[in-house]
Amino acid sequence: MKESAVLGIDAGGTHTDAVLITGNGASPRLAASAKVKTRHDDLPASVREVLAALAGELGGAGAAFLAEVERVTLGTTLAVNALVQGRADSVGLALSAGPGLDPARFGLGEHVCVIPGGLDHRGVEVSPLQTDELARRAARWRDEGVAAVACVGKFSPRNPAHERAMGAAAVKASSLPVTLGHRLSGRLNFPRRVATAYYNAAVQRLHNDFLDVVEAALADAGIHAATRLLKADGGAVPTSLSRREPVQSILSGPAASVMGVMALCPETEQGCSLLLDMGGTTTDMALFFDGSPVIDRDGMLLQGRRTLVRALASTSIGVGGDSLLSVDGSGRDARVRTGPLRDGPALAFGGARPTLLDALNVLDAEAAPGASADRGDMAASREGLATLAAAHGLDARVLAQKAVDDALAQVALAARELVEAVNARPIYTLAALKAVREARPERVWLVGGPADCIRERLGAALGLPVASPPHAAVANAVGAALTLPTAGLEIYADTGRGLLRAPALDLEERISKGYTLNAAERRAGELLAAHLAAEGVPDAAVEVVEADLFATLDDGGYGSKDIRVACQVVPGIAGRL
Repeated sequence: MKESAVLGIDAGGTHTDAVLITGNGASPRLAASAKVKTRHDDLPASVREVLAALAGELGGAGAAFLAEVERVTLGTTLAVNALVQGRADSVGLALSAGPGLDPARFGLGEHVCVIPGGLDHRGVEVSPLQTDELARRAARWRDEGVAAVACVGKFSPRNPAHERAMGAAAVKASSLPVTLGHRLSGRLNFPRRVATAYYNAAVQRLHNDFLDVVEAALADAGIHAATRLLKADGGAVPTSLSRREPVQSILSGPAASVMGVMALCPETEQGCSLLLDMGGTTTDMALFFDGSPVIDRDGMLLQGRRTLVRALASTSIGVGGDSLLSVDGSGRDARVRTGPLRDGPALAFGGARPTLLDALNVLDAEAAPGASADRGDMAASREGLATLAAAHGLDARVLAQKAVDDALAQVALAARELVEAVNARPIYTLAALKAVREARPERVWLVGGPADCIRERLGAALGLPVASPPHAAVANAVGAALTLPTAGLEIYADTGRGLLRAPALDLEERISKGYTLNAAERRAGELLAAHLAAEGVPDAAVEVVEADLFATLDDGGYGSKDIRVACQVVPGIAGRL
């Protein structure tokens, strides 16, 4: 039997990695891996370079081997990096809530327009929508550099009519791309749906440009396989779907590292462990419990705002191998800070300013005095830190130790805060959507570029054993390659009005007065399975994760039922290396 081959690509802020994994069934093998510098000024070149390097690892038949790839899965931190660095697009935000709290208090950005009109909790209009002001504002937004519009109505999952009218008015006046909140989630949390729609609009252009670049580079390399992108919950979706909902993949980079550790570390099957993925720019952290990552039931957190995006429980801090060192003061009292800024590579790799990796090189100079592939030019690190130290009355080794101590303290604090935040409420994992006992890490898995340089020091700082799996430097790409497809769907049924709605699909169906919760559960599963099949993912195993029924009385005093059902395909990996 011909072996299957899957390709995983992870485009990070510092490096772009790729792996080719072969093998049928649940026995995958790493056939080749490659790593190149991410060229932010020429991302297509980065992707072409990593594919060429991968083909080179495969030898003379490399190009032919890549042409036989059956599936490509991508992970990237480019969108979240854009948000953190203020490079995301400016968004015009149109809000409608009707009576009650002023929706402007939930606004984001500098361009917010509150539109008169609203619906009640059942989706019945209580005041007509008035879009004249939105049309005027949207025309100005275009001239002010706004690149996209997000429209959100408070009860749009129950009735998207007002939200659709808002979107139509914005498009007519501005010709800008529009995100409608009800298409992203059917949950009735207005502030979180505002944030979800806003961030979706903010990264949509960057996200689609990235996919355009990667798909063109894959085609140039002779790869025409189905392409998917990781989501924040550790699953993967076809790029056609991801283009419409880029907010789901803003945290695909941390998700890739989590799924990579699942694939590389069978020891995560027992007890609780902490994942640390230290790259050039950030350190990403997540928790495992009995072999499955812990999920954040409150929704993905972006820039202090909760969204309605299901995500793994993770956190990121600006500490990585290329994090800049800064010094405040002089002599013994000088304070050395590591990160959060990054300005190119370490001195050891041709950079202009000292970084954490350079500090590690100085401390380890006696053990590894020359240049190495992992550490670069040790002499360049020593010279750069000596110059910075002299300017502040310090010895180079003292400065280096202060920098490393600060980095370790930041990692240890963030790890403690993640553990405490997870344990502050019931814990749920991807494998078992039920509360489990308290999670306290018993060991640490460390992946990423600087892993070998800092492993022992991290163990001392955390008071836990720290280990790195084989292929740790390309764990994210491994995770991408082996991640299974997933998706979720929510439906609402109102027997009083005789309507069933699937907001994310823009679907409405008539139902009977006697419609039941069991019928709604079956219908939700059918709709999600059909949706995935249409996107090229047939035979998905769907399960119901939430089902609620509320008895209500309409204005005439007649009884009816409000039903909500959420179902999903649980993320996972195709096998372990």
